[in-house]
Amino acid sequence: MKVAIATLGCKVNQYESAGILEALEERGFSVVPFGEAADCCIVNTCTVTGRSDCQSRQLIRRAARANPGASIIVTGCYARIAPGEIEKICGATHIVENKAAIPDLLERIAGVHADEARRGAASEGKPRELHPRKFPGHTRAFLKIQDGCNAFCTYCIVPYARGRSRSFPERDVRGRICELGGAGYREIVLTGIHLGAYGRDLRPAAGLIDILRFVEEERPIERLRLSSIEPGEVTDEIIALFRSSTVLCRHLHIPLQSGSDDVLERMGRPYDAAFFRDRLERIWESVPDMAIGLDVMAGFPGEDEAAFSRTVRLIEDLPVAYLHVFPYSDRPGTAASAMPGKVGEKEKKLRAAQLRDMGKRKRSDFAGRFVGKTVSVLIEGDKGSESEFAKGFSGQYIPVFVRTAGAAAVNRIVAVVAETCRDGRLYGRPAHD
Repeated sequence: MKVAIATLGCKVNQYESAGILEALEERGFSVVPFGEAADCCIVNTCTVTGRSDCQSRQLIRRAARANPGASIIVTGCYARIAPGEIEKICGATHIVENKAAIPDLLERIAGVHADEARRGAASEGKPRELHPRKFPGHTRAFLKIQDGCNAFCTYCIVPYARGRSRSFPERDVRGRICELGGAGYREIVLTGIHLGAYGRDLRPAAGLIDILRFVEEERPIERLRLSSIEPGEVTDEIIALFRSSTVLCRHLHIPLQSGSDDVLERMGRPYDAAFFRDRLERIWESVPDMAIGLDVMAGFPGEDEAAFSRTVRLIEDLPVAYLHVFPYSDRPGTAASAMPGKVGEKEKKLRAAQLRDMGKRKRSDFAGRFVGKTVSVLIEGDKGSESEFAKGFSGQYIPVFVRTAGAAAVNRIVAVVAETCRDGRLYGRPAHD
């Protein structure tokens, strides 16, 4: 039985899709790329924006058109938030909330009538997790250590889709880090829906700093990277560890969303612009080569020109490495959906375009700081469009193209002398050449 999967959204979704695929392969299913003929297609959806919903629906329809008679299994956040909408899509045969139940469902589909399989899908049992050990196509591994969120920012649908914050036991996390390091991965990316909340729900309580210290002291992996983390959760302890560490990647992704205190308050964000500025400046004072990327939202309800200008000025003042820009997307059921002062679509697009242009400049300026310096690069197998170069990423998550790195360098961390910078990418040669 041939199975294909399409994944939308965050690194947590990617991690969960990898777990599904690994479990299916272990049970003898043949996994094929999405778009090839398949007996079953799985669409792991996202619902963080209206565009994500639309892309999810498009993928479901695409899978059904390309594979007449196939089982189309829909899972993920959109499936949790709007199962009624998915039921109306022609071709969607199963909606599954518990992703770990999908391998059992597919075994029933392969062995019994589809109607019986549909009835079985409704009884998924207690939610459990699939923790993958392989990440095809990636030289770095992901590790989900936390799920859910208690913050309930006024614009965000994710807590309704993912539920309350919950952490995996510290012993299990340590074991999985060691397992992935033993499997040959040089870098692990710690992921979670609210990563900085890790361990608060455990008894006894733990914290993200405990995981970081374990990796620093035991060295089961060569590089450890964090996914998105809230500004108030980059504590002085974590900053101090980054300063001294040779394992932690000098890279943080911190959501700003807005530089206007009024907008931040309406968003339900637990900080103001002054706190955000101070936190980032404290990080750079301690770790000058730290790459910090920001999430920024354009056009939140009530964001007037003055509020948007405050966001632009704040970001201009900070030497950030890049921006992820999102026009505000109305999510029915959230508090922001009922707020007055909606910004028109045209204006949202104009503001987002201005922020993206600034982000390109920031990316180029930050990468350019490393020209003439030696950076450590994890070489990937994919050479991208630059066929004479091997591609990799520095610890600061700068894309680096390395001349004559050689096939033996793939999945190795190589010291590279950065010679030039173009469009936020570094080009260089191995330091030993």
